[in-house]
Amino acid sequence: MDHLPPLRLLVTFEAISRHGSMRDAAQRLNVTQPAVSQALKALEDHVGVALFDRSVRPARLTDAGEMLSRAVREGLGRIAATLEDIRALHAIGERQVTVSCTLGMATYWLMPKLPMFYADYPELTVNVQAPATDLPVLSPGIDVALRYGRGGWREGRTEKLFAEVICPVGAPALVERLLAEGATLAEAPLIHVRNPHNDHWAGWEDYLQARGIQRPRGGGQIFNNYVQAAQAIYDGRGLMLGWRSITGQAERDGALRAWPDGALDLGTSYFVTMPTTPSQDTLLFVDWVRKAAATV
Repeated sequence: MDHLPPLRLLVTFEAISRHGSMRDAAQRLNVTQPAVSQALKALEDHVGVALFDRSVRPARLTDAGEMLSRAVREGLGRIAATLEDIRALHAIGERQVTVSCTLGMATYWLMPKLPMFYADYPELTVNVQAPATDLPVLSPGIDVALRYGRGGWREGRTEKLFAEVICPVGAPALVERLLAEGATLAEAPLIHVRNPHNDHWAGWEDYLQARGIQRPRGGGQIFNNYVQAAQAIYDGRGLMLGWRSITGQAERDGALRAWPDGALDLGTSYFVTMPTTPSQDTLLFVDWVRKAAATV
């Protein structure tokens, strides 16, 4: 952090790169154009390279300038978003519960059920956050964490919601065709979800090994999150490992079909974690989650 330039230089640089000229940036920042020029020069001296190519008119970002522009825009955006979150958390008179869970859990289990929660508790607002790490944790600003695994978390109070079961699923037409052709899971087209943060989720290799199915490694489409992969199976591109909490409703609606006798229990479950001393609103939400989980 000691090597960072002053924040005012970064704000000025972001305004120049966004508006395309020092004059427009100066007007936006309500300062003089020479002040903007001096700030840019000070930032370039700090970085050690030119950030704008001044040999052309209008001046344009150099490669280094493009890199810094993206980073500054993202960083300032995150700061602005965090400030809004802080203001929301401390909004006077507004009752809120903030929940952290995986993207799949949020998209396919929690969000579709929230209208029922609001019907019972219209005065409460539920904020849902899906961390990029795919590992929900209790942290400042998080009231409830919905987590997948085998338990063993030490912070707060954790209780099991329901046991999880995985099973290959696909579009009904694809599953019907594969079965009619006599195909097995050793030959069926597979869709994988892989990213650096999902090692704690079982993949096709784990499933096939547990079922004793021999299949050449490699092949199949690869996505880095469950939502993208789910769209591919709806389009009939292949089979995906389905968790009953995530794909169960689609199966019941007939949008997906489970592979016959394909269910496998890996000993994992979904859990809910809350602080040791939760707020009354957190307790209300967790009690509702328990009831919703009982229907899985």
